[in-house]
Amino acid sequence: MAARVNTITLLSSLHCKPTRFNPRQQYYRSRSRVLFGSQPLSSLGNGAYRCKCSSNGAAEMESFVITTPLYYVNAPPHMGSAYTTIAADAIARFQRLLGKRVIFVTGTDEHGEKIAAAASARGSNPMEHCNLISRAYQNLWNELDISYDKFIRTTEAKHEAIVKQFYSRVLTKGDIYRADYEGLYCINCEEYKDEKDLLENNCCPMHLKPCVQRMEDNYFFALSKYQKLLEETIAQNPDFVQPPFRLNEVQSWIKDGLKDFSISRASVEWGIPVPNDEKQTIYVWFDALLGYISALLEDNEQPDLSKAISFGWPASLHLIGKDILRFHAVYWPAMLMSAGLSLPMRVFGHGFLTKDGMKMGKSLGNTLEPNELVETFGVDAVRYFFLREVEFGNDGDYSEDRFINIVNAHLANTVGNLLNRTLGLLRKNCQSTLAVDSYVAAHENPFPETVEKLVSKAQAHYENLSLSSACEAVLEIGNAGNSYMDERAPWSLFKKGDTAAEAASKDLVIILETMRIIAVALSPVAPSLCWRIYEQLGYSRDQYDAVTWNDTKWGGLKGGQVMAQPKPVFARIESKVEEKVA
Repeated sequence: MAARVNTITLLSSLHCKPTRFNPRQQYYRSRSRVLFGSQPLSSLGNGAYRCKCSSNGAAEMESFVITTPLYYVNAPPHMGSAYTTIAADAIARFQRLLGKRVIFVTGTDEHGEKIAAAASARGSNPMEHCNLISRAYQNLWNELDISYDKFIRTTEAKHEAIVKQFYSRVLTKGDIYRADYEGLYCINCEEYKDEKDLLENNCCPMHLKPCVQRMEDNYFFALSKYQKLLEETIAQNPDFVQPPFRLNEVQSWIKDGLKDFSISRASVEWGIPVPNDEKQTIYVWFDALLGYISALLEDNEQPDLSKAISFGWPASLHLIGKDILRFHAVYWPAMLMSAGLSLPMRVFGHGFLTKDGMKMGKSLGNTLEPNELVETFGVDAVRYFFLREVEFGNDGDYSEDRFINIVNAHLANTVGNLLNRTLGLLRKNCQSTLAVDSYVAAHENPFPETVEKLVSKAQAHYENLSLSSACEAVLEIGNAGNSYMDERAPWSLFKKGDTAAEAASKDLVIILETMRIIAVALSPVAPSLCWRIYEQLGYSRDQYDAVTWNDTKWGGLKGGQVMAQPKPVFARIESKVEEKVA
């Protein structure tokens, strides 16, 4: 990248009254030591933080703040953004089961050159375009059972106010200056590129389109000033960027040397105006990243940066795709340092999805439309497949045959069939009524210990964001239940009568208790399926909504509890080949 700085004007004349920081805020007290938590807070290893005491000395609820990217509305949502959001939802649901105060933030990024171009191509104005695409995201999240708490749009007035306040803080710090800039610009990335990072003919390696030579009079953020502090921060907090191989990427970028970057655009009208310079708009990334903070404000609150921070910042986890890692793990931390605000606890960059081993693209005609997948296979199948079959953090592949085989084997057979045949035996032999408490049924039986170990394994995997392994551990509970059923053969014991029939009735209670535990442990991944299981076990919706991770402990079912009539909770998916044969 050829950068040319003619005249540098340091804009440090703006002075703001020092702001009192809320005790929940974290900030940097020196260049040699970075605090990931002010004194009243203690780190929790899994990314959350615990406030040891409140102003009146009472213990406060442990918090967990998770964010997805704010998705760019140049085009409708795709399976990549759906995958990130499904994963974030599973993590958020698990943290709620642990009893934490979860704030799950998602939303849409709605400014920039690409948005204006996309709107023009549709024959509409930018705001109309943003409204349409943002609604598409919200509708898809509803289809996917996404339990978000906050949905922020960067065109909201409260967000614009927060961005301008943040900009003013950084300006006051002396970290914003003005300069002429010339370089190779990728319109799709909305970013200037170094020539060494480009392909032949100056093509962007991400979008495979030539970058254009552009010269502008812009405002710049002094990123290079934070090189040493970023190095120290990451060295002292190696869990800040995950998985570890993503951390290596970030360290390599920083080691190569950080360059100041442009944070305004003179040629882009669709954006937030730069304070004190209405001729320029704020660079889309310097704008959008603040959505993680502006989202924390209540709708009726006066937009105020310090107040927004007090509602839940810092985030426990930023969940992103690997393509935007640099912005979240280099640019964003430096911006927060400049503004005197805390860093997020953790940034996790996951991989990309492919289809049938090939990169997806409209030109190849092999895109995955999440709405179509849900309509064809159901939300439980879509959520389960992508979380179970993609090792979180790595790239993952989708093929329809594999999709159908996995969800049929795991959800229809291992889980659904076990529940259905057990309830069928209970109806036939026990009038759908449990003979004894599940704790009594398992007296001196080692089976609950097997389940307990697998539940502990699942919990550890959830906490480590190993979502595929968490699914596998829960599936192992189902496999253990099926093996127990086959070994005990209660259908045969019922025929013998007397003590054998009594033993069989206890066996059914044991299997149904196992199913209850599966319904709790798998609920972060497949909440609709797990509700149907809970309903079959005779529980109300309110009882299901009130479950916590403690409900994975053995002993929930009670003697005399009446089960629902057997009804398949997951219908087997017929493949196209099977349909043709039929």
